[in-house]
Formats: sequence, structure tokens, C-alpha cells
Amino acid sequence: MSELSLEQKQAQFDEYFSIAHCINANVRPLGMDETVPNEDALEDSMPYAFRIASEMAALEAQAIRPLRNLGDHAETLAEYLNHQSRKIDLMMSFVLHQQDEPEHRFKTVKLGGGGVIIDSKEALDVGTKAELKLFLDAEAAAIFCYGEVITCEQVEDSYHIAFIFNSIREQDQELLVRASLHIQTQQLRKRSKERKAGS
Repeated sequence: MSELSLEQKQAQFDEYFSIAHCINANVRPLGMDETVPNEDALEDSMPYAFRIASEMAALEAQAIRPLRNLGDHAETLAEYLNHQSRKIDLMMSFVLHQQDEPEHRFKTVKLGGGGVIIDSKEALDVGTKAELKLFLDAEAAAIFCYGEVITCEQVEDSYHIAFIFNSIREQDQELLVRASLHIQTQQLRKRSKERKAGS
């Protein structure tokens, strides 16, 4: 990642769909002696709660898929399993929120598969690397990864800081892409309802 120019990093950030949306994010800039782990070492540096959360999501998807072939009775069983899954999601969401550190908490302005933009009272230098935790309430999920500042723009009395992901698991990046599209669908439905209610 570091061998790419700033323009290439910006282009890579822009390659992915992103959406204006506010979620909690923890941003902890790395110290001089800390390095960004490569993808193989990323999982080892990840808090345990983040590791088991993604494993649970993968298991859930695998468990429901075979039911589609069972016919009429499958629908009732799938509904029951979906309710059980929702309970587990809620519990997992609670566990993941214990990882949210108030001293490192920011709100996102925009998010997507290529990176995030956060709102901060203080500027960060372009090139600053940071540990990131993203809390996706709608998905009952959270993502642990590393990013690098590619822009820092003053907006009124705060800064919009864009981070490109420079160490993120593939399944977490896919989750972010799906979450962005899901959020957009919800926003479009809400707008449609508001237009119908206004006419």
C-alpha cells in the first residue's frame, strides 16, 4: 500500500461505492514503533470478539442455505432459525459494543468498501496510520482493520479525515460493501415513503 502514490490511493478509495452515513468508529493513530500488520497477521492482532463475530456470521449463512431445498416445511424452520439468529446477533452486537472505546470514538461522515471518512475536531497528517474499529449497528456487526489518512479537509469548525483501508480482511470489506448498499436501500425506501406521505 505504501508504494502507491497519494493519487493512486485516492483512486483506490473512490473505486468502491460509499455512502453518507453516521456510525461509531474508533480511530487510534499508531505510535512510531507500531506497524500495520499484513493480511496474514491481521487476524492475530484483532481483538477476539471481532474474530468470533465474523465466524458466527459465516456459520449463520451456511446453516440457512441448505434449508432452501427442503420445500414447504423449510419456511417455518427457516423462520424459527432466523429468530434464533437474530437473538445471537443482538447478543454479539452487545459484546462488540464493549470494544467501543469512548476516548477514541468518532462519527463517520461516509463509509464504503474502500475506506471511511470521519468527523474530527483535530486534524491528522496525511499518511498517518491508525487502528480502526467500525460499529455497524444495522448489521449487528463490527469491523477491525487498519487505515491510512489520504485527505484531511477543514469543514467549518471540524475536519473530515478520509482513511483508505490498508489492512482489512476480505470478508470484512465485503460486509462493508453489503452494508453500504443495504443502507442506501433503506434511505431510498424512507425517501419514497416521505414523498408519498407529502403528496
